[in-house]
Amino acid sequence: MNERIEAGFMVFVADGEMGVAAVREVRRQSSELLINVQNAGDFAVPLDAVEDVHSGKVVLNVDRLPATVRRALEHAHDAEDPRYATIDPEAGTPRDG
Repeated sequence: MNERIEAGFMVFVADGEMGVAAVREVRRQSSELLINVQNAGDFAVPLDAVEDVHSGKVVLNVDRLPATVRRALEHAHDAEDPRYATIDPEAGTPRDG
């Protein structure tokens, strides 16, 4: 992890997948991030759950996340248009197929 995490970075559960959240705040004193998970709201995530940081992206290690966060991440894209079949790996967003 060479890049410093900043508010606004997109959050991913795997590199090359769609983004599932955004960093709202970095809480260094408590060693956690406040992330906003799409369709679920804000969650505190321990910094030791961060697997990688690069190109303005934070990749999480799902196994290190609290169960409530894992459940929220499983449904991050439920409200999206199912016609989006592929993703743009650079942005981590849906791309018209």
